Amino acid sequence: MTAASNTAHIVLLSGDGIGPEVIESAAAVLQCAARLGQLELRLEEGWIGGAAIDRCGDSIAPDTLESCLKADAVLLGAVGGPRWEHLPGHLRPETGLLRLRSAMKVYANLRPVRSRSALAAFTPYRPEILAGVDIMMIRELTGGLYFGERHRSETEAFDTCRYSKIEVERIARVAGRAARARKGRLCSIDKANVLDTSRLWRQVMSETIAREFPELILEHILVDAAAMYLAQRPASFDVIVTENLFGDILSDQSSTLAGSLGLLPSASLGDGTRGLYEPIHGSAPSIAGRGIANPIGAILSVALLFRYSLGHDHLARMIEDGVEEILDGSVLTPDLDPDSRLTTSDVTRMLCAVMSRHQVV
Repeated sequence: MTAASNTAHIVLLSGDGIGPEVIESAAAVLQCAARLGQLELRLEEGWIGGAAIDRCGDSIAPDTLESCLKADAVLLGAVGGPRWEHLPGHLRPETGLLRLRSAMKVYANLRPVRSRSALAAFTPYRPEILAGVDIMMIRELTGGLYFGERHRSETEAFDTCRYSKIEVERIARVAGRAARARKGRLCSIDKANVLDTSRLWRQVMSETIAREFPELILEHILVDAAAMYLAQRPASFDVIVTENLFGDILSDQSSTLAGSLGLLPSASLGDGTRGLYEPIHGSAPSIAGRGIANPIGAILSVALLFRYSLGHDHLARMIEDGVEEILDGSVLTPDLDPDSRLTTSDVTRMLCAVMSRHQVV
């Protein structure tokens, strides 16, 4: 994005399942916010996941990958589904996402998790446990088991977990900056009582934070204990940082604190401003095409896109404030309220109406 043109180039990757539905919704909110903020957008569509396999025989179309590497930001829906489960591992839809993350060099995944009193009844927790929950989960994204050497035969299989000092240092810096801007508390999660990768992780995390962020309070917690504490005392966490596999699992667990997996956004960032933005939910093939998918996770991912890649924090806040208003007003999709008859497009339309009443400053 250039200051002279005030134009942002965004690639939209709908993907599979409910991906096209939530991306249509997110794109509408993206355009609404840009219009209110007098920002010009250049939107480009691309192919990833099962949709790309069907179209070109690969899990991400080559021209799509090229476009993503030139864009200011990429907005993704979801990938995968039972239609492609018979394919060999190297050609599964999920490999397209892993390749995209690697090519974009986005190594830090930020997943904010907040509880809302209006949605407390839709969670499995008592209100006092949810009070004050506001967590930033930071997941290392391009190392560990998902990217290590792997092999499978008829009788055995292995996946290799590998981390380098440089990989841990750079995610520690992202987490340190996030904690410095919040309450100054950082929790690093590992399995250092068993795994050598976790022992390296703990050592390098401690050294980096002590050297570069001495004002922070750093705590180390084993991943099994952390899972328990997220259920028992989630408000005690401020910023959480952990490796790829643990972050994937714990961030999905944390969705129960918000009320639905459909509510949570994410931002995947590297050293520059280009980012990959996506809701943390999957493709949900059982409800695909019914028009009832919750678009809030994708919409809040748009807010993160405005904040981190485009530098328009006021537009990010406008979207976030609008989401708060409609959720407080019980504008809910059936994943939250089984009795609701509101559709994905209903929620989108109501949110855009709320945003249009907000003054952009």
